[in-house]
Amino acid sequence: MGNRGAVGQKIMISDSGEVRGLELRGADCMKTILAIEDDPRIQKALMRLFVSEGYEVHLEGEGNAGLTASRKLRPSAVVLDLMLPGINGRELCRMMKEGQPETPIVILSAVSDVADKVLLLEMGADDYVTKPFSPRELLARVEAAIRRSSKFGGLKLTQFGEITIDMAKMEVRRDGVCTILTAHEFKLLRFFIENAGRVLSRAELLNDVWGYDSYPNTRTVDNQILKLRQKLERDPAEPRHFLTVHGAGYKFVREG
Repeated sequence: MGNRGAVGQKIMISDSGEVRGLELRGADCMKTILAIEDDPRIQKALMRLFVSEGYEVHLEGEGNAGLTASRKLRPSAVVLDLMLPGINGRELCRMMKEGQPETPIVILSAVSDVADKVLLLEMGADDYVTKPFSPRELLARVEAAIRRSSKFGGLKLTQFGEITIDMAKMEVRRDGVCTILTAHEFKLLRFFIENAGRVLSRAELLNDVWGYDSYPNTRTVDNQILKLRQKLERDPAEPRHFLTVHGAGYKFVREG
């Protein structure tokens, strides 16, 4: 094997430790992790981690090849480095979320700046793990992202007030007119709909939508909800659907 697995192959490890590339067919893609990482040592660590848990692993070491693989394989999740040759990780995250918003993306990077994390999460990344990383933590975060994504698989078309949402197409219409949401705004909207009528704390939203159990700035949540109100409420100053519950958090109600 070179620095990356060939497109259209899954990487398996035999009992003797031999690395094998096998062609992907049909249902083989059901539990595939696409790892886009250019460091061969980390590639090997990721491969062993996910294969040991029953996943098929597809490796790419360059941004353009990673984008091609994501479109072809439709993986269960993507583990994405930021510092890549070709298309960089930030741009790749944006492009993949535009084309496949339902696919969880977990960033794995040595970049630890809070502003970078916020930007990536608002672009649609599902979680962020900093290098050097704990393999068990990375596995737990990837599997949590897959679970969060699968929770919304049964939702197709939903409506509240003058808003109609096609979950599969990631389309939102207000009085029949298309309303553009970012990937992360759509993710937040989807979570509110799934939990309609329940009070959601900022901490719960950060954990379940942003993928963080702690975060230094809860204004991130407030700012995103403000944007949803501006786009989806008839009067953002007097919201009927995205309600503030003072001292507790927020609540979504279908009928306002």
